[in-house]
Amino acid sequence: MPSLKALRTRINSVKSTQKITSAMKMVAASKLRRAQAQAEAAQPYADRMARMLRALAASMTDQPPGSVPPLLGGTGRDQKHLIVSVTADRGLAGGFNVNSSRYTRNLLRRLEGEGKSVKLIAIGRKGRDYLRREFADKLIENPMKGGKKRPEFGDAELVSARIQDMLAKGEVDVVTLVYNRFVGVMSQVPSEVRLMPMAPDKDQLRDEERAELERASYEFEPDEDEILARLLPRALSIQIYRAMLDNEAGFYAAQMTAMDSATRNAGDMIKRLTLNYNRARQANITSELVEIISGAEAV
Repeated sequence: MPSLKALRTRINSVKSTQKITSAMKMVAASKLRRAQAQAEAAQPYADRMARMLRALAASMTDQPPGSVPPLLGGTGRDQKHLIVSVTADRGLAGGFNVNSSRYTRNLLRRLEGEGKSVKLIAIGRKGRDYLRREFADKLIENPMKGGKKRPEFGDAELVSARIQDMLAKGEVDVVTLVYNRFVGVMSQVPSEVRLMPMAPDKDQLRDEERAELERASYEFEPDEDEILARLLPRALSIQIYRAMLDNEAGFYAAQMTAMDSATRNAGDMIKRLTLNYNRARQANITSELVEIISGAEAV
């Protein structure tokens, strides 16, 4: 059995850890409220724009090849894939980053199994470090600057510009975004979103989207090409920015849950160590009493 001094040191160490995890839980809860509000505020706008573009893209599928912008209708090929993985820069959030990175890894392996050429853009230090172990040759430079406290729309525009540059050079045919979708404080679901092409098969449209497509009639003013040239890059940036906001809210929710669990586990460990300490102390006292009594009887 460990000595009393060793047990006291261990108890004090666990108490210090408990104070840290408790403080981190409160900080994460405070940041979660702001991050959740931002994610929920961006969701209706992003959803409505995505629905409108899917309906617009589906309505243009019958047009001649080359007349539909590549961001909307694709390049007509399905060979070169780009995966944009969104994770956090920090850890101590349970399996939050690992789940998303594992989802990206499985998606990449599946695409390679189908004979596709795949490249990666990793947004977030944790995901980049995870994927670099196995796919270092597929990672391309992230245009974002690291170390920022909160996601900004300008960061999403940098990633969007990189995607458009790769598209212009013929380096990509399909772009998929992988991130942790924020469902609630206790649930963050790894999800994938097709960023390019935005045109789905008409059979894959949801009922409300199909109904919107049937009644939609688009008129462009001043010019279709000019409007789409400005709208499509912005729509791409908005989808990336929304994923970054969802990821941030999910990270703080996962961190708050993980630190709450760590605080409770530390409390349980302190109780067990205190019980062992009291038993060891009682055993030492009993042993000393026995020695004193034995000595007195011997005299």
